[in-house]
Amino acid sequence: MDLASDKKAVDIVLLRTTEVTTMADYFVICSGRSDRQVQALAGAIADELRDEGIRPLGVEGRGTARWVLLDYGSVIVHLFAPEEREYYGLERLWSHAAKVVQLV
Repeated sequence: MDLASDKKAVDIVLLRTTEVTTMADYFVICSGRSDRQVQALAGAIADELRDEGIRPLGVEGRGTARWVLLDYGSVIVHLFAPEEREYYGLERLWSHAAKVVQLV
């Protein structure tokens, strides 16, 4: 979450999904203000974690940068353009997951 915040991501939410899915223990959901910022956020997060020896299991959506997913196994990072975040509504979809932190 600090990486996203440092790169000016907005509306950052951390959900603990351990009790509701085996997919991941946590979801980090945040938005960029533009496609370019979403792309930059995804790159910065991936680069910083790679420098710490952590590589994603999968990356989706970097080409369009409307919804980029970085899968780190126990943590999945969702980076959205504002319209896609509203449309897909992951916070509503996973509303039964515990909200650990929300930074606006």
